[in-house]
Amino acid sequence: MERAVDPITFEVIKNGLSSVADEMALIIMRSAYSPVVRDSMDYSTALCDRHGQIIAQGLTLAVQLGAFPDGMHYIMRDEAANARPGDIFIFNDPYGSGGQHLPDIYVIKPIFHEGRIEGYACTMAHHSDVGGIAPGSTAIHATDIHQEGLCIPLLKLYDAGQPNRSLFRIIEKNTRQPIQVLGDLKAQLAACATGERGYLDLLRRHGAEAMRPYLEELQDQAERMMRDFIRQIPDGAYEFVDYIDGVGDDPQTLRIQVKVTVAGDEIAIDLAGTSRQVAAAINCPIAMIHSAAYCAIRCITSPAIPNCEGYIRPIRVIAPEGTIVNPLPPAACAARGVMGYRVFDAIMGALAQVVPNRVIAAGEGGPTLFSIGGTQNGRQFVLTEVMVGTWGARAGKDGVEGISNPAANLSNQPVELIEAELPLEVVGYGLVADSGGAGKFRGGLAFHREFRVLCDDATCTTRADRRDHRPYGLAGGEPGGGSQNIINPGAQQTGLPTMPMRAIPLRHGDVFRHISAGGGGYGDPLERPPEAVLEDVRDEKVSLAAARERYGVVIDPKRLTVDREATAQRRQTMRKAAKPAPAQALQAAK
Repeated sequence: MERAVDPITFEVIKNGLSSVADEMALIIMRSAYSPVVRDSMDYSTALCDRHGQIIAQGLTLAVQLGAFPDGMHYIMRDEAANARPGDIFIFNDPYGSGGQHLPDIYVIKPIFHEGRIEGYACTMAHHSDVGGIAPGSTAIHATDIHQEGLCIPLLKLYDAGQPNRSLFRIIEKNTRQPIQVLGDLKAQLAACATGERGYLDLLRRHGAEAMRPYLEELQDQAERMMRDFIRQIPDGAYEFVDYIDGVGDDPQTLRIQVKVTVAGDEIAIDLAGTSRQVAAAINCPIAMIHSAAYCAIRCITSPAIPNCEGYIRPIRVIAPEGTIVNPLPPAACAARGVMGYRVFDAIMGALAQVVPNRVIAAGEGGPTLFSIGGTQNGRQFVLTEVMVGTWGARAGKDGVEGISNPAANLSNQPVELIEAELPLEVVGYGLVADSGGAGKFRGGLAFHREFRVLCDDATCTTRADRRDHRPYGLAGGEPGGGSQNIINPGAQQTGLPTMPMRAIPLRHGDVFRHISAGGGGYGDPLERPPEAVLEDVRDEKVSLAAARERYGVVIDPKRLTVDREATAQRRQTMRKAAKPAPAQALQAAK
């Protein structure tokens, strides 16, 4: 039987829910204490219905939003039946509460209306420090989750409106940044209150009973639209393998293998063949893998599909236990983000075989995570910097620089605020010429960012990637440039692994430089219009030498004009060199 749903009222409710979720996100941004939440915007917000299903998501971190269903599963199973007005739940445990890693703390509030739960206001924020063996709580060299900080199972932060003061004290005592952590928790609580107020306003306006069919229709509409889109993709199994450089001074390559199977109006994403979990903090709990997979499929579809749980119903994720994409406890996982972003890239690589006009070549490999801490004037300081970013190229468009990874929605922290609040100086920040993968459409350029230490001593940890396995190009596009980590750049510089298995000691005056990977190109570089290459040269994105060697475009160095005759000859020579001779082609066929 069809529901009696008025289409105008439906749109009003749908947009009202989205506005509430976005308002929650703005509340956190405006009231958070720590730069990683306030400036990097490493947090997420959502609204759920009385069944714990997402009905709206804030415009925040895409690769995290699909993780809320995992946490809500535990709340619905263990707590919902006995919840009371004024209860607020908190957790970060990846192995029993649906968390992602310990710095990501969830704060979720049931919304009561006329004595019954009608929904939930949900927030998650990456906190600047939750203890553990390194400032920032994201040490690659942790081998066990117990080394990574305070693990909070699903507990009540507020019980019937009364704060759990013992839990607040435990949290305060287990962080190097108590003011920031408690301040960010208050920002999450304020966002939950805002979500509650906005949702109750909708319930009062439309009536709780009357609104339920609209919430059900919202889920069904998202599911229908997603299934309609999937049906347009040819059935088949599409496979791709991507790689992570590995950890430490002698890294062992880690494999991300994916098979995307399209059957009718459903998609299965199977990660069998992926490497086993490792004794380092890059294992990724299943909640983020779910989210990364949903995000990849969502990115190739229409923005008109509602951001609710219904769109994930036709998507099934299979991740074998004991692997880097579904580790078993007590595997360390603080720096797990690289796996989520690589799963996103691998799915894009698989889909490029069937919907090439909708996918994107590999970007910088996900945000680089850099944490540094020490003591200044008797007080501990911590900087957790989530550095982004660049995109790979797409069919018809160059990669974009100075923007967050397509699976994220983050921002680099403002230089002025870092220098005003911390004993650090940002001595370099800009784009890196020739780092974008060559193609008919060029990959986005890498960025570099450099920090000088102004206190006596500090220690840093970092998680980067895409040095040995550069971001792949598509349809004949070249890979982007590889990443680098350098201490004291110059004649006596020291190179670091992409993921050092130790904390790096720094002294006053030392400089840490990170160069990200560049985005992969799309299409044959010899098909890029010479005028576009010339514009890149004038913008100092591509050097004269790279224009000639990678694009076959000869440019007069004094006039900065294209020598069209020389360019035509150069490109003809390059095409002949790239094409096998008839005998070679025949031998290859045999």
